This record gives sequence, C-alpha cells and structure tokens, in this order.
Amino acid sequence: MTRAGGGRTQNSAGAQRGLWRLMLKLPAMRGRLQIMAARSDRFDDLFEAYDEASYTLEALRRKTDEDQAMIFEYATICSEIEGEIISHVLNDR
Repeated sequence: MTRAGGGRTQNSAGAQRGLWRLMLKLPAMRGRLQIMAARSDRFDDLFEAYDEASYTLEALRRKTDEDQAMIFEYATICSEIEGEIISHVLNDR
C-alpha cells in the first residue's frame, strides 16, 4: 500500500501474517522476502492468500476426521503459492 507521497504503508494484517508464515517456511529467503514486501505492495495478495491457505491447511490437519482430499488440495495451493513467491524472489535480483 502506497501513501500519497509515494512511501510504503503497512501491509494488511493478513498479508503480514502470510509474509511471516512464508519467512518461517522459506528461511533462506527471509531477507529477500522482507525487501520485496517493503518495496512494493504487489505481493500483498499472494501473502494474504498464503496466510488463508496455510491457516486452513493447519486447521484441516488438526481434525482427525477431515477429508484427505481437502488436505491435499490445500497443501497443493500452499505449494503453488510458495513456488510463485520463490520464482519472484529469484527473478527479482
């Protein structure tokens, strides 16, 4: 999110949580993720989507009677978002 003067404002709460989750999942890329998040809000939607998907995946895994297909689907979504973020990090040099 950009201020009228061109500076960065804080990410949404969901985007911030998603960024934190990605930083935990991808420790080798923490610094680059922080730089990307500070420079532009163009990744906020991806960060927020990752927060929602990973939260749902954790909740599904905690339930012993949950449908394995749903767990697989959310694990796939998380992996795809991680892959997209990794691609952006590697191409953003």
